[in-house]
Amino acid sequence: MPELTRRRVLGAAAALATAAGAQALTAPSASASAARPTADEHHHGGPEAFDEVFRGRRIEGRPVTGGGHHHGGEYAVFIDGVELHVMSNADGSWISVVSHYDPVPTPRAAARAAVVELQGAPLVPFAAN
Repeated sequence: MPELTRRRVLGAAAALATAAGAQALTAPSASASAARPTADEHHHGGPEAFDEVFRGRRIEGRPVTGGGHHHGGEYAVFIDGVELHVMSNADGSWISVVSHYDPVPTPRAAARAAVVELQGAPLVPFAAN
């Protein structure tokens, strides 16, 4: 067996890093799949309105008309009547104030993720300035 030297270790590490980089470039990314239209989107590309009960909580979402402080493509989401602030990202994914670091493909998915994260706690109104 050849002797383990610093040169061999560095060479192996460089080969692994190159292989991992090449694989990352050729694999489909999660953000690319999040940007694909889903059943929750109109044929115009905007999210569709929804109103359902998820895990015992009423979640609603609808396009917003007019002014206001709404972020995320003029779309409003509510959990038990309290507004959940959502925002659309440049890649087509959505985030909420509750699950800010976990992008999802639609506002409906953002509402569901918030319900799961809240674990039964009420959504407290968020004063956005």
